[in-house]
Amino acid sequence: MKIDPANLPDNPEVLRQMVVDLTTQLDEHERRYQRVQNILEQLLRWRFGQKREKLDERQMFLFAVQWEAEGRSAQQLAEELGLDDDDPLAPEEEPELKPSKRRGHGRKPLPKSLTRERIEHELSEGERQCPQCTQPMAKIGEEVSERLEYVPASLKVIEDVRAKYACTCGGGLKTAPKPSQPIEKGVAGASLLAQVAVSKYADHCPLHRQEGIFQRHGAEISRKTMCGWMQQTAELLTPLYERLKEQALDSKVVQTDDTTVAVLDRKLTKTRTGRIWTYVGSEATVYDYTPTRKRAGPEEFLKDYRGYLQADAYAGYDQLFKEPDRGLVEVGCFAHARRKFFETRSSNLPCVAPALGYIGLLYRIERKAREWTTAERLELRERCAAPVLEELRAYLERARVAVLPKSPEGGAIGYTLSNWDALSRYATDGDLAIDNNGAERSLRGVAVGRKNWMFFGSDGGGRTAAVLKSFIASCQQSKVEPWAYLRDVLECIATHPVKALNELLPANWKSASA
Repeated sequence: MKIDPANLPDNPEVLRQMVVDLTTQLDEHERRYQRVQNILEQLLRWRFGQKREKLDERQMFLFAVQWEAEGRSAQQLAEELGLDDDDPLAPEEEPELKPSKRRGHGRKPLPKSLTRERIEHELSEGERQCPQCTQPMAKIGEEVSERLEYVPASLKVIEDVRAKYACTCGGGLKTAPKPSQPIEKGVAGASLLAQVAVSKYADHCPLHRQEGIFQRHGAEISRKTMCGWMQQTAELLTPLYERLKEQALDSKVVQTDDTTVAVLDRKLTKTRTGRIWTYVGSEATVYDYTPTRKRAGPEEFLKDYRGYLQADAYAGYDQLFKEPDRGLVEVGCFAHARRKFFETRSSNLPCVAPALGYIGLLYRIERKAREWTTAERLELRERCAAPVLEELRAYLERARVAVLPKSPEGGAIGYTLSNWDALSRYATDGDLAIDNNGAERSLRGVAVGRKNWMFFGSDGGGRTAAVLKSFIASCQQSKVEPWAYLRDVLECIATHPVKALNELLPANWKSASA
Protein backbone atom coordinates (compact mmCIF):
# COMPACT_ATOMS: atom_id res chain seq x y z
CA MET A 1 0.00 0.00 0.00
CA LYS A 2 1.57 3.24 -1.17
CA ILE A 3 0.56 6.36 0.82
CA ASP A 4 1.09 10.00 -0.10
CA PRO A 5 1.62 12.03 3.13
CA ALA A 6 0.14 15.10 1.50
CA ASN A 7 -3.17 13.38 0.77
CA LEU A 8 -3.90 11.73 4.11
CA PRO A 9 -7.62 11.69 4.95
CA ASP A 10 -9.01 13.71 7.86
CA ASN A 11 -11.43 11.01 9.04
CA PRO A 12 -10.02 9.25 12.17
CA GLU A 13 -11.83 5.99 11.34
CA VAL A 14 -10.22 5.88 7.92
CA LEU A 15 -6.81 6.60 9.44
CA ARG A 16 -7.32 3.87 12.03
CA GLN A 17 -8.21 1.35 9.32
CA MET A 18 -5.15 2.37 7.33
CA VAL A 19 -2.95 1.72 10.38
CA VAL A 20 -4.54 -1.72 10.84
CA ASP A 21 -3.98 -2.58 7.16
CA LEU A 22 -0.37 -1.40 7.27
CA THR A 23 0.30 -3.39 10.45
CA THR A 24 -1.17 -6.53 8.88
CA GLN A 25 0.91 -5.99 5.76
CA LEU A 26 4.04 -5.45 7.86
CA ASP A 27 3.40 -8.65 9.81
CA GLU A 28 2.96 -10.57 6.58
CA HIS A 29 6.22 -9.17 5.21
CA GLU A 30 7.99 -10.06 8.46
CA ARG A 31 6.73 -13.66 8.32
CA ARG A 32 7.79 -13.93 4.70
CA TYR A 33 11.20 -12.53 5.58
CA GLN A 34 11.62 -15.09 8.36
CA ARG A 35 10.69 -17.94 6.02
CA VAL A 36 13.16 -16.77 3.38
CA GLN A 37 15.85 -16.29 6.02
CA ASN A 38 15.24 -19.81 7.35
CA ILE A 39 15.42 -21.31 3.87
CA LEU A 40 18.62 -19.41 3.12
CA GLU A 41 20.18 -20.61 6.37
CA GLN A 42 19.38 -24.24 5.55
CA LEU A 43 20.80 -23.89 2.04
CA LEU A 44 24.02 -22.36 3.36
CA ARG A 45 24.30 -25.06 6.03
CA TRP A 46 23.67 -27.76 3.44
CA ARG A 47 26.29 -26.29 1.12
CA PHE A 48 29.01 -25.17 3.52
CA GLY A 49 28.10 -26.21 7.08
CA GLN A 50 28.45 -29.42 9.04
CA LYS A 51 25.79 -32.08 8.63
CA ARG A 52 25.80 -33.06 12.29
CA GLU A 53 22.85 -31.67 14.24
CA LYS A 54 24.72 -30.78 17.41
CA LEU A 55 23.35 -28.52 20.13
CA ASP A 56 25.51 -25.90 21.72
CA GLU A 57 25.50 -24.85 25.38
CA ARG A 58 23.43 -21.73 24.72
CA GLN A 59 20.53 -23.80 23.44
CA MET A 60 20.65 -26.08 26.49
CA PHE A 61 20.80 -22.99 28.72
CA LEU A 62 17.62 -21.60 27.15
CA PHE A 63 16.04 -25.01 27.56
CA ALA A 64 16.87 -24.99 31.27
CA VAL A 65 15.56 -21.43 31.68
CA GLN A 66 12.30 -22.30 29.98
CA TRP A 67 11.86 -25.38 32.13
CA GLU A 68 12.56 -23.44 35.33
CA ALA A 69 10.10 -20.73 34.25
CA GLU A 70 7.36 -23.35 34.04
CA GLY A 71 8.10 -24.62 37.54
CA ARG A 72 9.89 -27.84 36.60
CA SER A 73 13.64 -28.30 36.30
CA ALA A 74 15.52 -31.28 34.89
CA GLN A 75 16.56 -32.28 38.41
CA GLN A 76 12.97 -32.07 39.65
CA LEU A 77 11.76 -34.27 36.80
CA ALA A 78 14.45 -36.84 37.60
CA GLU A 79 13.43 -36.86 41.26
CA GLU A 80 9.77 -37.29 40.39
CA LEU A 81 10.62 -40.26 38.18
CA GLY A 82 12.55 -41.86 41.04
CA LEU A 83 15.73 -42.24 39.06
CA ASP A 84 18.85 -43.55 40.78
CA ASP A 85 22.48 -42.99 39.91
CA ASP A 86 22.45 -45.69 37.24
CA ASP A 87 19.49 -44.24 35.37
CA PRO A 88 20.06 -42.32 32.14
CA LEU A 89 18.38 -39.17 33.41
CA ALA A 90 20.32 -38.97 36.65
CA PRO A 91 22.80 -36.09 36.94
CA GLU A 92 26.21 -37.06 35.67
CA GLU A 93 28.97 -37.02 38.25
CA GLU A 94 32.22 -35.35 37.34
CA PRO A 95 34.83 -38.03 36.70
CA GLU A 96 37.71 -38.27 39.12
CA LEU A 97 40.85 -36.91 37.56
CA LYS A 98 43.52 -39.55 37.19
CA PRO A 99 46.92 -39.30 35.59
CA SER A 100 46.48 -40.54 32.06
CA LYS A 101 48.82 -43.13 30.68
CA ARG A 102 50.32 -42.20 27.40
CA ARG A 103 49.34 -44.64 24.70
CA GLY A 104 52.01 -46.11 22.52
CA HIS A 105 52.35 -44.81 19.02
CA GLY A 106 53.89 -47.90 17.46
CA ARG A 107 52.41 -49.59 14.43
CA LYS A 108 49.76 -52.26 14.86
CA PRO A 109 50.80 -55.88 14.28
CA LEU A 110 50.01 -57.24 10.85
CA PRO A 111 47.02 -59.65 10.77
CA LYS A 112 47.80 -63.34 11.20
CA SER A 113 45.36 -64.18 8.40
CA LEU A 114 47.64 -62.67 5.74
CA THR A 115 49.81 -65.02 3.69
CA ARG A 116 53.41 -64.95 4.84
CA GLU A 117 56.52 -65.68 2.82
CA ARG A 118 59.71 -66.43 4.72
CA ILE A 119 62.96 -65.15 3.24
CA GLU A 120 66.13 -66.05 5.15
CA HIS A 121 69.21 -63.84 4.99
CA GLU A 122 72.57 -65.44 5.90
CA LEU A 123 76.07 -64.16 6.47
CA SER A 124 78.79 -65.37 4.13
CA GLU A 125 81.39 -67.85 5.42
CA GLY A 126 83.94 -65.10 5.86
CA GLU A 127 81.50 -62.93 7.80
CA ARG A 128 80.65 -65.84 10.15
CA GLN A 129 84.26 -65.96 11.45
CA CYS A 130 85.06 -64.25 14.75
CA PRO A 131 87.17 -61.11 14.20
CA GLN A 132 89.24 -61.85 17.35
CA CYS A 133 89.97 -65.61 17.29
CA THR A 134 89.04 -66.28 13.64
CA GLN A 135 86.97 -69.31 14.72
CA PRO A 136 83.55 -69.96 13.05
CA MET A 137 80.69 -68.47 15.09
CA ALA A 138 77.68 -70.59 16.15
CA LYS A 139 74.09 -69.60 15.27
CA ILE A 140 72.30 -68.53 18.47
CA GLY A 141 68.97 -67.33 17.07
CA GLU A 142 67.39 -65.08 14.51
CA GLU A 143 65.81 -61.67 14.27
CA VAL A 144 62.48 -61.46 12.42
CA SER A 145 61.03 -58.27 10.95
CA GLU A 146 57.94 -57.90 8.77
CA ARG A 147 57.16 -55.73 5.77
CA LEU A 148 53.90 -55.51 3.89
CA GLU A 149 53.92 -55.94 0.12
CA TYR A 150 51.08 -55.57 -2.37
CA VAL A 151 50.31 -58.28 -4.93
CA PRO A 152 48.22 -56.70 -7.71
CA ALA A 153 45.04 -58.38 -8.89
CA SER A 154 45.30 -60.40 -12.05
CA LEU A 155 43.05 -61.95 -14.67
CA LYS A 156 43.46 -65.49 -15.89
CA VAL A 157 41.85 -67.51 -18.64
CA ILE A 158 40.35 -70.89 -17.71
CA GLU A 159 40.30 -73.35 -20.63
CA ASP A 160 37.55 -75.93 -20.26
CA VAL A 161 38.83 -78.85 -22.35
CA ARG A 162 36.14 -81.49 -22.95
CA ALA A 163 37.18 -84.86 -24.20
CA LYS A 164 35.22 -86.27 -27.15
CA TYR A 165 34.73 -89.99 -27.82
CA ALA A 166 33.36 -91.74 -30.86
CA CYS A 167 32.94 -95.37 -31.86
CA THR A 168 34.64 -96.71 -34.99
CA CYS A 169 31.28 -98.03 -36.16
CA GLY A 170 29.95 -94.51 -36.30
CA GLY A 171 27.06 -95.28 -33.99
CA GLY A 172 28.02 -93.17 -30.97
CA LEU A 173 29.53 -89.79 -30.11
CA LYS A 174 29.95 -88.43 -26.58
CA THR A 175 31.52 -85.27 -25.15
CA ALA A 176 32.40 -84.72 -21.51
CA PRO A 177 30.18 -82.10 -19.85
CA LYS A 178 31.54 -78.82 -18.58
CA PRO A 179 30.55 -76.93 -15.43
CA SER A 180 27.58 -74.59 -15.73
CA GLN A 181 28.37 -70.91 -16.21
CA PRO A 182 26.47 -67.94 -14.80
CA ILE A 183 26.07 -66.49 -18.30
CA GLU A 184 25.54 -69.12 -20.97
CA LYS A 185 28.15 -68.87 -23.73
CA GLY A 186 29.67 -65.88 -21.94
CA VAL A 187 33.36 -65.33 -21.23
CA ALA A 188 32.82 -63.93 -17.72
CA GLY A 189 33.19 -66.36 -14.85
CA ALA A 190 31.50 -66.09 -11.48
CA SER A 191 34.48 -64.43 -9.81
CA LEU A 192 34.70 -61.71 -12.49
CA LEU A 193 30.97 -60.97 -12.33
CA ALA A 194 31.20 -60.74 -8.55
CA GLN A 195 34.16 -58.37 -8.82
CA VAL A 196 32.36 -56.01 -11.23
CA ALA A 197 29.20 -55.98 -9.10
CA VAL A 198 31.00 -55.38 -5.80
CA SER A 199 33.23 -52.70 -7.33
CA LYS A 200 30.26 -50.74 -8.62
CA TYR A 201 27.60 -51.22 -5.94
CA ALA A 202 29.77 -51.56 -2.82
CA ASP A 203 32.92 -49.57 -3.72
CA HIS A 204 31.05 -47.08 -5.98
CA CYS A 205 33.46 -47.53 -8.89
CA PRO A 206 31.55 -46.89 -12.15
CA LEU A 207 31.99 -49.16 -15.14
CA HIS A 208 34.05 -46.71 -17.19
CA ARG A 209 36.67 -46.64 -14.41
CA GLN A 210 36.64 -50.42 -14.19
CA GLU A 211 37.19 -50.48 -17.94
CA GLY A 212 40.44 -48.57 -17.43
CA ILE A 213 41.48 -50.86 -14.56
CA PHE A 214 41.03 -53.97 -16.69
CA GLN A 215 43.01 -52.35 -19.49
CA ARG A 216 45.97 -52.02 -17.13
CA HIS A 217 45.67 -55.75 -16.51
CA GLY A 218 45.80 -56.43 -20.26
CA ALA A 219 42.11 -57.15 -20.92
CA GLU A 220 39.87 -55.10 -23.20
CA ILE A 221 36.40 -55.21 -21.55
CA SER A 222 34.07 -52.42 -22.61
CA ARG A 223 31.65 -50.78 -20.22
CA LYS A 224 28.79 -51.79 -22.51
CA THR A 225 29.76 -55.43 -22.12
CA MET A 226 29.96 -55.13 -18.34
CA CYS A 227 26.58 -53.40 -18.29
CA GLY A 228 25.10 -56.39 -20.07
CA TRP A 229 26.80 -58.72 -17.60
CA MET A 230 25.21 -56.91 -14.66
CA GLN A 231 21.77 -57.12 -16.26
CA GLN A 232 22.12 -60.86 -16.88
CA THR A 233 23.48 -61.39 -13.36
CA ALA A 234 20.49 -59.61 -11.86
CA GLU A 235 18.12 -61.73 -13.96
CA LEU A 236 19.89 -64.88 -12.77
CA LEU A 237 19.55 -63.79 -9.13
CA THR A 238 15.92 -62.65 -9.41
CA PRO A 239 14.41 -65.85 -7.94
CA LEU A 240 16.79 -65.55 -4.98
CA TYR A 241 15.95 -61.84 -4.75
CA GLU A 242 12.29 -62.76 -4.27
CA ARG A 243 13.29 -65.08 -1.41
CA LEU A 244 15.41 -62.27 0.07
CA LYS A 245 12.38 -60.01 -0.11
CA GLU A 246 10.29 -62.60 1.75
CA GLN A 247 12.98 -62.86 4.43
CA ALA A 248 13.02 -59.09 4.93
CA LEU A 249 9.23 -58.86 5.10
CA ASP A 250 9.09 -61.75 7.56
CA SER A 251 10.48 -59.39 10.22
CA LYS A 252 8.41 -57.94 13.03
CA VAL A 253 9.60 -54.44 12.15
CA VAL A 254 10.54 -53.09 8.72
CA GLN A 255 12.14 -49.68 8.27
CA THR A 256 11.72 -47.95 4.95
CA ASP A 257 12.85 -44.78 3.21
CA ASP A 258 13.57 -43.58 -0.32
CA THR A 259 15.98 -41.37 -2.22
CA THR A 260 16.16 -39.87 -5.68
CA VAL A 261 18.30 -41.10 -8.58
CA ALA A 262 18.78 -39.60 -12.02
CA VAL A 263 17.59 -41.80 -14.90
CA LEU A 264 18.58 -41.35 -18.53
CA ASP A 265 15.65 -41.09 -20.92
CA ARG A 266 16.31 -41.11 -24.66
CA LYS A 267 13.04 -39.28 -25.28
CA LEU A 268 14.07 -36.30 -23.15
CA THR A 269 16.88 -33.77 -23.42
CA LYS A 270 17.77 -34.27 -19.75
CA THR A 271 17.57 -36.95 -17.10
CA ARG A 272 14.39 -37.58 -15.14
CA THR A 273 14.05 -38.51 -11.49
CA GLY A 274 13.54 -42.08 -10.32
CA ARG A 275 13.35 -43.54 -6.82
CA ILE A 276 15.28 -46.15 -4.90
CA TRP A 277 13.36 -47.55 -1.91
CA THR A 278 14.96 -49.44 0.95
CA TYR A 279 13.27 -51.97 3.24
CA VAL A 280 15.39 -52.98 6.24
CA GLY A 281 14.36 -56.15 8.09
CA SER A 282 16.01 -58.03 10.91
CA GLU A 283 18.10 -60.29 8.63
CA ALA A 284 17.97 -58.69 5.20
CA THR A 285 17.97 -55.32 3.45
CA VAL A 286 16.10 -55.13 0.15
CA TYR A 287 15.98 -52.30 -2.38
CA ASP A 288 13.31 -51.57 -4.95
CA TYR A 289 13.29 -49.19 -7.90
CA THR A 290 10.31 -47.21 -9.19
CA PRO A 291 10.23 -44.61 -11.98
CA THR A 292 8.17 -42.24 -9.79
CA ARG A 293 7.36 -41.66 -6.11
CA LYS A 294 3.74 -42.71 -6.43
CA ARG A 295 2.39 -44.86 -3.62
CA ALA A 296 1.81 -47.76 -6.04
CA GLY A 297 5.46 -48.76 -5.63
CA PRO A 298 5.56 -49.32 -1.85
CA GLU A 299 1.96 -50.53 -1.91
CA GLU A 300 2.89 -53.35 -4.29
CA PHE A 301 6.08 -54.19 -2.42
CA LEU A 302 4.34 -54.35 0.97
CA LYS A 303 1.13 -56.05 -0.15
CA ASP A 304 1.92 -59.24 1.81
CA TYR A 305 3.56 -57.61 4.83
CA ARG A 306 1.93 -57.58 8.26
CA GLY A 307 3.67 -55.85 11.14
CA TYR A 308 5.29 -52.58 12.18
CA LEU A 309 6.34 -50.22 9.38
CA GLN A 310 8.68 -47.44 10.47
CA ALA A 311 9.00 -44.53 8.07
CA ASP A 312 8.90 -40.78 7.80
CA ALA A 313 5.58 -39.03 7.35
CA TYR A 314 5.39 -39.68 3.60
CA ALA A 315 1.75 -39.22 2.55
CA GLY A 316 1.91 -42.26 0.27
CA TYR A 317 1.89 -44.56 3.30
CA ASP A 318 -1.19 -42.98 4.89
CA GLN A 319 -3.67 -45.03 2.91
CA LEU A 320 -1.83 -48.24 3.80
CA PHE A 321 -2.21 -47.50 7.51
CA LYS A 322 -5.87 -46.56 7.16
CA GLU A 323 -6.85 -49.94 5.66
CA PRO A 324 -7.54 -52.28 8.62
CA ASP A 325 -7.13 -55.41 6.46
CA ARG A 326 -3.52 -54.52 5.65
CA GLY A 327 -2.32 -55.18 9.20
CA LEU A 328 0.29 -52.39 9.10
CA VAL A 329 1.11 -50.43 12.25
CA GLU A 330 2.78 -47.06 11.77
CA VAL A 331 5.93 -46.17 13.72
CA GLY A 332 7.29 -42.64 13.39
CA CYS A 333 10.81 -41.27 13.34
CA PHE A 334 11.96 -38.88 16.05
CA ALA A 335 15.07 -38.02 14.00
CA HIS A 336 12.82 -36.36 11.40
CA ALA A 337 10.89 -34.50 14.11
CA ARG A 338 14.09 -33.35 15.78
CA ARG A 339 15.52 -32.15 12.46
CA LYS A 340 12.52 -29.88 11.89
CA PHE A 341 13.07 -28.22 15.25
CA PHE A 342 16.81 -27.99 14.67
CA GLU A 343 16.32 -26.24 11.33
CA THR A 344 14.12 -23.54 12.90
CA ARG A 345 16.61 -22.37 15.53
CA SER A 346 17.22 -19.06 13.77
CA SER A 347 13.50 -18.35 13.63
CA ASN A 348 12.53 -18.81 17.29
CA LEU A 349 15.29 -20.33 19.40
CA PRO A 350 13.61 -19.90 22.82
CA CYS A 351 10.60 -21.83 21.49
CA VAL A 352 12.40 -24.79 19.89
CA ALA A 353 15.21 -25.23 22.42
CA PRO A 354 12.96 -26.88 25.07
CA ALA A 355 11.64 -29.33 22.44
CA LEU A 356 15.22 -30.18 21.42
CA GLY A 357 16.06 -30.72 25.07
CA TYR A 358 13.16 -33.11 25.63
CA ILE A 359 14.08 -35.11 22.54
CA GLY A 360 17.68 -35.15 23.71
CA LEU A 361 16.55 -36.80 26.94
CA LEU A 362 14.69 -39.45 24.95
CA TYR A 363 17.84 -40.26 22.97
CA ARG A 364 19.86 -40.35 26.16
CA ILE A 365 17.54 -43.07 27.44
CA GLU A 366 17.96 -45.03 24.21
CA ARG A 367 21.75 -44.88 24.41
CA LYS A 368 21.54 -46.38 27.88
CA ALA A 369 19.43 -49.32 26.66
CA ARG A 370 21.26 -49.94 23.40
CA GLU A 371 22.74 -53.29 24.47
CA TRP A 372 19.87 -54.36 26.73
CA THR A 373 17.32 -57.11 26.11
CA THR A 374 13.87 -56.35 24.71
CA ALA A 375 12.18 -56.72 28.11
CA GLU A 376 14.74 -54.53 29.88
CA ARG A 377 14.49 -51.87 27.20
CA LEU A 378 10.69 -51.83 27.41
CA GLU A 379 10.76 -51.52 31.20
CA LEU A 380 13.13 -48.55 30.99
CA ARG A 381 11.01 -46.84 28.34
CA GLU A 382 7.81 -47.27 30.37
CA ARG A 383 9.49 -45.88 33.48
CA CYS A 384 11.58 -43.05 31.98
CA ALA A 385 10.63 -42.33 28.36
CA ALA A 386 6.86 -42.29 28.85
CA PRO A 387 6.92 -39.38 31.38
CA VAL A 388 9.30 -37.40 29.15
CA LEU A 389 6.98 -37.96 26.18
CA GLU A 390 4.07 -36.64 28.23
CA GLU A 391 6.08 -33.57 29.19
CA LEU A 392 7.08 -32.99 25.55
CA ARG A 393 3.52 -33.25 24.28
CA ALA A 394 2.24 -30.89 26.98
CA TYR A 395 4.92 -28.35 26.12
CA LEU A 396 4.13 -28.53 22.39
CA GLU A 397 0.43 -28.05 23.07
CA ARG A 398 1.21 -24.92 25.08
CA ALA A 399 3.72 -23.62 22.52
CA ARG A 400 1.40 -24.16 19.56
CA VAL A 401 -0.99 -21.41 20.65
CA ALA A 402 1.87 -18.90 20.91
CA VAL A 403 3.27 -19.31 17.38
CA LEU A 404 1.90 -18.85 13.90
CA PRO A 405 0.88 -22.12 12.21
CA LYS A 406 2.76 -21.27 9.00
CA SER A 407 5.95 -20.16 10.74
CA PRO A 408 8.94 -22.55 10.73
CA GLU A 409 8.51 -23.37 14.42
CA GLY A 410 4.75 -23.72 13.94
CA GLY A 411 5.36 -26.22 11.14
CA ALA A 412 7.72 -28.25 13.33
CA ILE A 413 5.23 -28.32 16.20
CA GLY A 414 2.36 -29.20 13.86
CA TYR A 415 4.35 -32.03 12.26
CA THR A 416 5.20 -33.54 15.65
CA LEU A 417 1.70 -33.32 17.12
CA SER A 418 -0.05 -34.57 13.97
CA ASN A 419 2.18 -37.66 13.99
CA TRP A 420 2.30 -38.07 17.77
CA ASP A 421 0.74 -41.55 17.96
CA ALA A 422 3.29 -42.93 15.49
CA LEU A 423 6.19 -41.08 17.10
CA SER A 424 5.46 -42.28 20.64
CA ARG A 425 4.60 -45.87 19.68
CA TYR A 426 8.21 -47.00 20.07
CA ALA A 427 7.87 -46.64 23.86
CA THR A 428 5.26 -49.44 23.92
CA ASP A 429 7.49 -52.18 22.46
CA GLY A 430 11.12 -52.99 23.18
CA ASP A 431 11.72 -54.21 19.61
CA LEU A 432 10.92 -50.83 18.06
CA ALA A 433 13.48 -48.08 17.44
CA ILE A 434 13.13 -44.42 18.29
CA ASP A 435 13.99 -43.37 14.74
CA ASN A 436 14.30 -44.55 11.18
CA ASN A 437 18.06 -44.05 10.96
CA GLY A 438 18.67 -47.69 10.02
CA ALA A 439 16.88 -47.15 6.70
CA GLU A 440 18.64 -43.82 6.16
CA ARG A 441 22.03 -45.46 6.70
CA SER A 442 21.18 -48.13 4.14
CA LEU A 443 20.66 -45.37 1.54
CA ARG A 444 24.02 -43.77 2.24
CA GLY A 445 25.70 -46.04 -0.32
CA VAL A 446 23.20 -44.92 -2.99
CA ALA A 447 23.91 -41.27 -2.18
CA VAL A 448 27.67 -41.84 -2.45
CA GLY A 449 27.34 -43.99 -5.56
CA ARG A 450 25.25 -41.56 -7.57
CA LYS A 451 28.05 -39.00 -7.25
CA ASN A 452 30.26 -41.46 -9.14
CA TRP A 453 28.10 -43.30 -11.68
CA MET A 454 25.87 -40.17 -11.99
CA PHE A 455 22.69 -41.81 -13.37
CA PHE A 456 20.96 -45.05 -14.36
CA GLY A 457 20.90 -45.74 -18.09
CA SER A 458 17.23 -46.77 -17.98
CA ASP A 459 14.51 -48.07 -15.70
CA GLY A 460 15.94 -51.53 -16.33
CA GLY A 461 19.29 -50.30 -15.01
CA GLY A 462 17.56 -49.13 -11.84
CA ARG A 463 16.01 -52.57 -11.40
CA THR A 464 19.41 -54.21 -11.92
CA ALA A 465 21.00 -51.93 -9.32
CA ALA A 466 18.21 -52.66 -6.81
CA VAL A 467 18.67 -56.43 -7.11
CA LEU A 468 22.47 -56.49 -6.89
CA LYS A 469 22.68 -53.87 -4.15
CA SER A 470 20.14 -55.84 -2.10
CA PHE A 471 22.52 -58.80 -1.88
CA ILE A 472 25.53 -56.61 -1.11
CA ALA A 473 23.69 -54.70 1.64
CA SER A 474 22.32 -57.94 3.13
CA CYS A 475 25.86 -59.35 3.15
CA GLN A 476 27.08 -56.27 5.00
CA GLN A 477 24.18 -56.58 7.45
CA SER A 478 25.06 -60.24 8.14
CA LYS A 479 28.82 -59.48 8.21
CA VAL A 480 29.46 -61.61 5.11
CA GLU A 481 32.20 -60.75 2.59
CA PRO A 482 30.10 -59.82 -0.50
CA TRP A 483 32.60 -60.87 -3.16
CA ALA A 484 33.05 -64.36 -1.70
CA TYR A 485 29.28 -64.71 -1.34
CA LEU A 486 28.43 -63.62 -4.89
CA ARG A 487 31.17 -65.77 -6.41
CA ASP A 488 29.93 -68.86 -4.59
CA VAL A 489 26.24 -68.21 -5.34
CA LEU A 490 26.82 -67.45 -9.03
CA GLU A 491 28.79 -70.67 -9.40
CA CYS A 492 26.02 -72.90 -8.06
CA ILE A 493 22.68 -71.12 -8.43
CA ALA A 494 22.01 -72.47 -11.93
CA THR A 495 22.03 -76.07 -10.68
CA HIS A 496 20.85 -75.46 -7.11
CA PRO A 497 17.48 -77.08 -6.22
CA VAL A 498 14.65 -74.56 -6.15
CA LYS A 499 13.28 -76.04 -2.94
CA ALA A 500 16.59 -75.36 -1.19
CA LEU A 501 17.04 -71.85 -2.58
CA ASN A 502 16.78 -70.29 0.90
CA GLU A 503 20.13 -71.87 1.73
CA LEU A 504 21.78 -69.28 -0.54
CA LEU A 505 20.42 -66.24 1.33
CA PRO A 506 23.28 -64.25 2.94
CA ALA A 507 22.27 -64.95 6.55
CA ASN A 508 21.81 -68.69 5.86
CA TRP A 509 24.92 -68.89 3.67
CA LYS A 510 26.99 -67.49 6.52
CA SER A 511 25.76 -70.23 8.89
CA ALA A 512 26.38 -72.98 6.34
CA SER A 513 29.90 -71.78 5.48
CA ALA A 514 30.96 -71.20 9.08
